[in-house]
Amino acid sequence: MDNSKIKRYTVTAALPYTNGPVHIGHLAGVYIPADIYARFLRSNKRDVKFICGSDENGVPITLKAKREGITPQEVVDKYHKIIGDSFKEFGISFDIYHRTSSLTHHQTAADFFETLYDKGVFTEEVTEQYYDPTAKQFLADRYITGTCPNCGNENAYGDQCENCGTTLNATDLINPKSTLSGDKPILKETKNWFLPLDKYEARLREYIESHKEWRPNVYGQCQSWLNAGLQPRAMTRDLDWGVHVPLRDAAGKVLYVWFDAPIGYISATKELCNYAKLDVWNPKAEEYYISNFESDKCDWEEYWKSEETKLVHFIGKDNIVFHCIIFPAMLMAHGEFTLADNVPANEFLNLEGQKISTSKNWAVWLNEYLREMEGKQDVLRYVLTATAPETKDNDFTWKDFQARNNNELVAIFGNFVNRVVVLTHKYFNGIVPTLMEITPVDQAVIDELATYPAKISASIENYRFREALAEVMNVARLGNKYLAETEPWKLIKTDEDRVRTILHISLQIAANLQILIEPFLPFTEEKLMKMLKNGGHTWDAAGGINLLKRGHEIGEAVLLFEKIEDAEIDFQIEKLNKSKASNTLQAAEALPLKENIQFDDFSAMDIRVATIVAAEKVAKTKKLLKLTVNTGIDERTVVSGIAEHYQPEEIIGKQVSMIVNLAPREIKGILSQGMILMAENAEGKLTFVAPVDRFIEGSVIR
Repeated sequence: MDNSKIKRYTVTAALPYTNGPVHIGHLAGVYIPADIYARFLRSNKRDVKFICGSDENGVPITLKAKREGITPQEVVDKYHKIIGDSFKEFGISFDIYHRTSSLTHHQTAADFFETLYDKGVFTEEVTEQYYDPTAKQFLADRYITGTCPNCGNENAYGDQCENCGTTLNATDLINPKSTLSGDKPILKETKNWFLPLDKYEARLREYIESHKEWRPNVYGQCQSWLNAGLQPRAMTRDLDWGVHVPLRDAAGKVLYVWFDAPIGYISATKELCNYAKLDVWNPKAEEYYISNFESDKCDWEEYWKSEETKLVHFIGKDNIVFHCIIFPAMLMAHGEFTLADNVPANEFLNLEGQKISTSKNWAVWLNEYLREMEGKQDVLRYVLTATAPETKDNDFTWKDFQARNNNELVAIFGNFVNRVVVLTHKYFNGIVPTLMEITPVDQAVIDELATYPAKISASIENYRFREALAEVMNVARLGNKYLAETEPWKLIKTDEDRVRTILHISLQIAANLQILIEPFLPFTEEKLMKMLKNGGHTWDAAGGINLLKRGHEIGEAVLLFEKIEDAEIDFQIEKLNKSKASNTLQAAEALPLKENIQFDDFSAMDIRVATIVAAEKVAKTKKLLKLTVNTGIDERTVVSGIAEHYQPEEIIGKQVSMIVNLAPREIKGILSQGMILMAENAEGKLTFVAPVDRFIEGSVIR
């Protein structure tokens, strides 16, 4: 799009499902890059609306409600607040954080559907869809699981395989089953309204091929869909939660969530621009609904229906087809809306080498991070930007998080700013000194500093946020290098005027950092602004050395970043280890049955209650303990492989179940006269099989 024709920007971030909190995968994939872009535009005095909100419709909500035994409305109210509060505390600067349960959204989505219906866009089709006879209802996509025909994943959903990312139809699944009853569903006829994507294939191809600058993952996935041939897709579902289909003969049907969710961007913009219309406002949400709102009563249509508006969707790669194929086809069919100029979609972020999984609690949840890492919003923003999965999947580890904070934010950025401010107070009482004679060394630094705003701008405008952040850090490195080479602490006794120049230029570098870092680390920018007592500068002022005037008084030095100790990281790693252990136990399957035995075989075993009276480790072994047990018949020795699970002193006096008529066997030179029965879990942990109540030794176990 010709930038000279752009008068305003509409920036959207994918609507998060309100069936759980936001995690670092969401932040790295969508919300941090979108926020960087929106903040950058504002710093450049651009007219921008940054739009997001909770996606409160669809089957994931109803599934969550069924699992928790509450209503869908209770689910969305709970998580809308958690997500909205977390975004606000994390500094995501939405102009509005909307919700799709609002009256405005339901009306907007219904009106959009009616417009397409009245234009004859939809086709009415009676098709066979899966139905659960036990639950007595048709099954929406996420109510069906089965084996993915593409990768063999046995837990694929009816609309998508989360293992390989393939978009599916429920009838594609192998061995489908209902998530409601666990039974195999049957096919039953039902009527729905379909969007004939095939009729828009040529226009979609022309649109997509005019955007070869899109990221390869986006452009490539779109081409793959087009080359496979588009098929009509149902835009309604048999469900009782969502936006009801506004037709008389559509009882019990709602709009497909991927029809109404992107319309949520439009309805959010409507509410933003018509804030005074309290009849469509949700009063309960008001305190956390708006993050960065200014009541300017804008014209929402300017942000959606003008050729002078640039529309950018920030999404994850699993949403590409919906934002690049289905939503554009809807907008084309409507005929009044502008299409997205770009759809920057990141790849997936893994966690400690494993795929993030909400169902398995293998995630770093934003609301928990904000509580456990108080005041460290910018550390997470920095790390997730520096390691963002822009072109391929990437991995977040807590050790890398610690290293980047300590070695980069603390040692490079924070160290430079702290040294400059401390030296200015020490030598010139916190007053910006006069710029004296400029040497070639100084001029080289000034010239290099001037190049960074344009480089960083180019990277951001081309959605290369990792690259842009690296250039910002290079400004801090420039400052550190300048101080190290000029050594003002040595010159102060012999050449005070030279020190004036060095610190003047160094303070200008710090002031430039304040401007350049704001899109990335807004909390740090605020600290730096207070420290330098310097505000009001926009992006166009960056690159110069006149941001702080001679004689300006700066504030005292404060630490921008603090070193993160091992204990904080160990705590987070232990949380994940507990999740992993819990997942292992939940996923464990019982071993297959052994072959049947006869009752006489079982009766031949004499199992008694026994008490351990002495225990010691067997020399030169890791697993063996030598036990002395009271069987009620006698005291005897048993060698047991439990040394890795129990210390000798902690099991003396414990009652156990023991086979007392097992033939003696010599183990490590010790005659073992019986076997202690143990239970083993999926982690390999052993525990005694013991009576609940204390029994007399020798009691028979039947």
